[in-house]
Amino acid sequence: MTTDTKHYRMYIDGAWVDAADDPFEMVDPATGQVFATAARGRTEHADLSVAAAKRAHERGEWRGKSPEERAEVMSAIVAKLSERMDELVELHIKENGVTIRQAMAFHVGYSISHLQYFADLARSYAFERPGPQLSYPTLATGVVRREPIGVVAGIVPWNFPLLLAVWKLGPALAAGNCIVLKPDEKTPLTLLALAEAAHEAGLPPGVLNIVTGEGEEVGARLAVHPDVRKIAFTGSTAVGREISRLAADNVKRVTLELGGKGANIVLADADLDTAVDGALFACMLYSGQACESGTRLLLPEALHDDFVARLIERAKTMKIGDPAEFDTDLGPVVSAEQRERILGYIELGQKEGATLAYSGSVPEGPGFWVGPTIFTGVRPDMRIAQEEIFGPVLCVIPYGSVDEAVAIANDSEYGLSAGVWSEDVDAAIEVARRLESGTVWINDWHMVSVEYPFGGVKQSGQGRELGPHSLDEYTEEKFVHIDLSRRLDRRVYDLVLPPVADRTKENV
Repeated sequence: MTTDTKHYRMYIDGAWVDAADDPFEMVDPATGQVFATAARGRTEHADLSVAAAKRAHERGEWRGKSPEERAEVMSAIVAKLSERMDELVELHIKENGVTIRQAMAFHVGYSISHLQYFADLARSYAFERPGPQLSYPTLATGVVRREPIGVVAGIVPWNFPLLLAVWKLGPALAAGNCIVLKPDEKTPLTLLALAEAAHEAGLPPGVLNIVTGEGEEVGARLAVHPDVRKIAFTGSTAVGREISRLAADNVKRVTLELGGKGANIVLADADLDTAVDGALFACMLYSGQACESGTRLLLPEALHDDFVARLIERAKTMKIGDPAEFDTDLGPVVSAEQRERILGYIELGQKEGATLAYSGSVPEGPGFWVGPTIFTGVRPDMRIAQEEIFGPVLCVIPYGSVDEAVAIANDSEYGLSAGVWSEDVDAAIEVARRLESGTVWINDWHMVSVEYPFGGVKQSGQGRELGPHSLDEYTEEKFVHIDLSRRLDRRVYDLVLPPVADRTKENV
């Protein structure tokens, strides 16, 4: 580590806050070298952040703004992020090893456009709607209001830190909430840059707070904190279960987007050129470090050998190397720990009896490299076919009939993503209907749109992010009853109170 290594502090109550403990070291996955440090937040910093958010909520400075006023501030944050586009891309490359093409398109590009979507949604969302007129038991009407929950905590993983933070921040701010964000300790820098943009755009103090700390301490504290009314978590299924358990103590609202083991079904009539490229794109984007990756490729027995041969030849054309170079297709995985996990699964697959059909070469020297890997001869019950590897490892599974393919696809504890490839769209839609998955792509993959809901079924989570109803997850419904009779004798108080004989209209 050089003496000019930049140090990043937390953002709490509109100010930059450091911690006394040894900081986290930010390691460049491509070189294995420390390039920055970040404050090591503790439980007390989580408490400070929640207290700041609660004070801000109670002051009403943010929730008291009109939706249009909130949207204007959010759009100002978007403008500040757009000005920092190059910086954000560079930070993404340095802190989690994503390639520059992917960082520009998905990690940063989507983050900026998605935050603008939520700003626009604040303007159009039905925060209040009238209800029907009632005639029984009394003449009345009603209004249904959607009001901010209060203090929200968002816990964000390392793979898409800025984007997945925006998925929580955007609807929380649009709805009038205050939020505490906890990034993964390996990748906090783009979120801290987001805080700088929000600060410059005039977001009131306490409305956004960012605490850098370990999940076991800071994340757990946010999950049990009595003043946090909602948790939005993206991460592993195991941690999601623990978050849900901790949050239950004071009946928090919880949104969980968890693990996946996407089944990618190629039907017999698929366009093979598109399906081959699509299968590699589904699995290898960001070196497979995406929860909705298509890591199980289901092929008709008659197509299997030809498809696999094409797949391997296409995989050989992928360039692995410096993620900052525009012609690089795959960069490193995020950490040495993640590399060892993936290599352990590759070794396990061979022990289970699967065939290592292809293993791409990796750069020599430092960095956390894993080449694109393709297994054939994979049985659906193998661990590599059931467990989330979170790496560039594709498991090819043959099937005899479409019914068998659907059964294999659904034989998983996960249900986040799936895909179907066919020239017959109606047939593909019918297969999609039978798949137990929150998202099914037909003749494509990774096309997550901010205008449509995203989330999983089974052990892949609960609740949905994105789409026009995403603010529902960040608001509480309130019903306001309005009497229209304007007369005592039109009410049903006599169900409890005896009649008063001498009452007159004048003293009603």
